[in-house]
Amino acid sequence: MARASGMVGFQGRPAPVVSSRLTGAVAASLAIAAVSLCLIVALTVLTTRASMALGLAG
Repeated sequence: MARASGMVGFQGRPAPVVSSRLTGAVAASLAIAAVSLCLIVALTVLTTRASMALGLAG
């Protein structure tokens, strides 16, 4: 099977895939998700500590 000449690899001009607005929106949503995850973990830890303290006292 012969290869066509000039069709080796990805040597064409790269086309822009996403816009800068879409990239910014994705970055913002990832940042919000990270902050939300940190708040959920902190709330879970505080709730667990509080319930353990009440369990030992009562």
